[in-house]
Amino acid sequence: MKKILFVCLGNICRSPMAEFVMKRLVSEAGMAEEFEIASAATSTEELGNPVYPPARRKLAEHGIDCKGKTARQITKADYDYYDLIIGMDSSNLRNMHRFFGGDPEGKISLLLDYTSRPGDVADPWYTGNFDATWRDCMEGCKGLLLQMG
Repeated sequence: MKKILFVCLGNICRSPMAEFVMKRLVSEAGMAEEFEIASAATSTEELGNPVYPPARRKLAEHGIDCKGKTARQITKADYDYYDLIIGMDSSNLRNMHRFFGGDPEGKISLLLDYTSRPGDVADPWYTGNFDATWRDCMEGCKGLLLQMG
């Protein structure tokens, strides 16, 4: 079982989009049983809140349901539990390194590190551009699945 945790600041836009995109991709590849996929936040700002409505709508446009997902914060135990902890941007990366006290096992990376254009996943909270975030999540998750498959 490969365990992946996607992480962003609030766990209501980018990381849940990546979580549900990845779940769809592994399901379509007939590999759902081989993965455990979740998402979490570095902050406490949105704890318990559902996926942000525009992010929910963007997922729904592609036939993906994220009903029941609520924001949660990363825990120290997540570092030991998950095989990969994937941040959406460099700020998430810094926050995770601080929270976990480093990355001694090399589990932390950025989603777009799995693409030909490393960098930050577009943050729709500030831009309102959920299309760009969808594209980044889809490209990053496809690259991740290729590397893991």
